[in-house]
Parts: sequence; C-alpha cells; structure tokens
Amino acid sequence: MEMAIGRLPHGPRNLITDVPGVRVGHATVDRGDCHTGVTVVLPPCRNPFAEKLTAASCVFNGYGKTLGLVQVDELGTLETPIALTNTLNVGRVHDALVAYMLDICREDGIRLTSVNPVVCECNDSRVSDIAQRPVGEAEVRAAIASASADFAQGAVGAGRGTTCYGMKGGIGSSSRVMELDGRTYTLGVLVQSNYGASSDFRAAYLPPGLAECDRGSIILIVATDLPLSARQLKRVLRRASVGMARLGSYIGHGSGEIAVGFTTAPLMKSGGSFLTQTVLREDLMNLPFRAIGECAEEAILQSMWHAGPDRALDGSAIPSLREYLQEQAKEDPKP
Repeated sequence: MEMAIGRLPHGPRNLITDVPGVRVGHATVDRGDCHTGVTVVLPPCRNPFAEKLTAASCVFNGYGKTLGLVQVDELGTLETPIALTNTLNVGRVHDALVAYMLDICREDGIRLTSVNPVVCECNDSRVSDIAQRPVGEAEVRAAIASASADFAQGAVGAGRGTTCYGMKGGIGSSSRVMELDGRTYTLGVLVQSNYGASSDFRAAYLPPGLAECDRGSIILIVATDLPLSARQLKRVLRRASVGMARLGSYIGHGSGEIAVGFTTAPLMKSGGSFLTQTVLREDLMNLPFRAIGECAEEAILQSMWHAGPDRALDGSAIPSLREYLQEQAKEDPKP
C-alpha cells in the first residue's frame, strides 16, 4: 500500500525486519471453523536466553491475557522469541516456546531451569471457533522455521481471524529510518489488529454498524537498533498510542492495547562489578517518538489493506478495506 504517513523515510521493506537480524514467521490454521494461527518475532541472536536483549512493555489497557510482561518490566530484558496468537491458545503457545528454548539451550550446553516466554493475544472468536484451541507446538515450531526478513501481511498467522474497525484486520508492519551522528538507525512495528469502532475510523468513511464499540485488542511489537535503555524504550512504546489515536481509537474498555519492544543494540560493557551503558541522549528522544507514532499508524493500515474479505462464524460479511475503498473510488471518481 502506497502511503505518505509522517515525515521520516521508511526502510527498504517497510517492515519490522528492516531492523537488521529481526525475522518474522507465521503458521496459519484454516480447517473447519478454525481460522487462526500464530506469528513469531525472532530477535537476531540464535539463543535469546544466552544473549538477552534490552526490552520493555507498555499496557495502555489491560483487557488481555498476555504472558511474560512482569519479568520484562522488572529486569528490562527479553529472553525468548515473541509469539502472537489468539486468547485461548496463549497457554499452549507458551508451553511450545518453553520446549523450543529447552532444545536450544541443551544444544548450547546450558541447563535451563527458568525462562520467560512472551506471548500476546487477540480474541478472534468472531471468525474462528476459539474453543477448539488448534494452535500448539507443531504450529509454533512451523512459524519459527518459516521466519524470514520477508513475510506476509494481512489475514495470516495470528491475524488470520482478526477484525479491525469492523473490516478485516490482521498482521501489518512498517518501519522508519533515523539519522544520528552520521549513522542510520531503524525502528519497526508489527501489529496484530483486532480493535476499533467503525464510526471512529478516521482514515476513511466506513459503513455504519460494522463494529459498534472499540473492543477486541491490538498488540504492537516494536524492534529497533537504536541504543535505548529499558526505561527509554518504555517511553518510546507509550507513543504507539499516537498512531492508534490518529486512526480514531480512544482505547476502549474491552480492548487490550499492549506494546512490547526490544532493541538489538549492545548497551552494556562489563567492568568488574559494574556495567557501562551507552544510550541515546534524552533531548534526542523526539526522533524515536515520531518514528513509532508513524510506524504504528501505518502498520495498522497495512494490516487492513493486505487482508481480503471474510465471513464471521454467524455468516455475516466482514469487508476488506482495500476492496471497499476501490469500490468507493469507482462510485465517486475524482475529476
């Protein structure tokens, strides 16, 4: 989708994987009444438990069943891939990540006695029979095995059954490039969109009645190679709300709005009992603040643009934003 959102340039793919080394993989379940899946975001290191990255989270509204954020906020580190799925599959995906990390650590000669998988979710029960819980270890392993810098957007993986502003939602991504001291840094966002009232959508007029209220959740995963402390990263994550608000969200009561982010930059140098840290100056934080606002807004639109029309379990139609806008353009062509 060609867009002109914000001032900053995007990376070569305009994806979260423009951050060097970051990969994304999906496993999609489409059988019977199950239309769901899992999406994984992998940090650059093969064994994130052995090479922990600085991380943070921000809960805008806690109507969600996310696992792993307590330790992320306490220690400021990430030690597993981040997985996205639907609400009732969170426990099964968590267990699969534990098994995956046990295997990796055994290969590396590390005795793993504790690990903190990060699993986030949206409720896709309008489109998928969520009670069947079809996402397990096989699907998580398949998503990890398929992970690459180029990945599909729209109704795939964890976004297969989601809706956004009453239209079809899904997985979307965007990136922004920043220049500091002659070096290029990248910030990218990946979303699982499943929220928003259609009457609030500000990017286009949508038919009334598609979604009556703002509920259902959105997860935003943020990656950057900019050196930021966990505290600074949390400040950046808060600005993801700017992108949501620009499209019309007021972060409703029944919608879990959660951002999780990490930086791939090596921040710490060890010297005896102390660590020396390299981080961005506070007076330069406006640059990543702008980057995440622009990325979040565009990633949400990308999640809708790349998703085709669908049907809910009750048979009701779920339109595609792309097809809807194309039809509107035919009916009201510009001179």
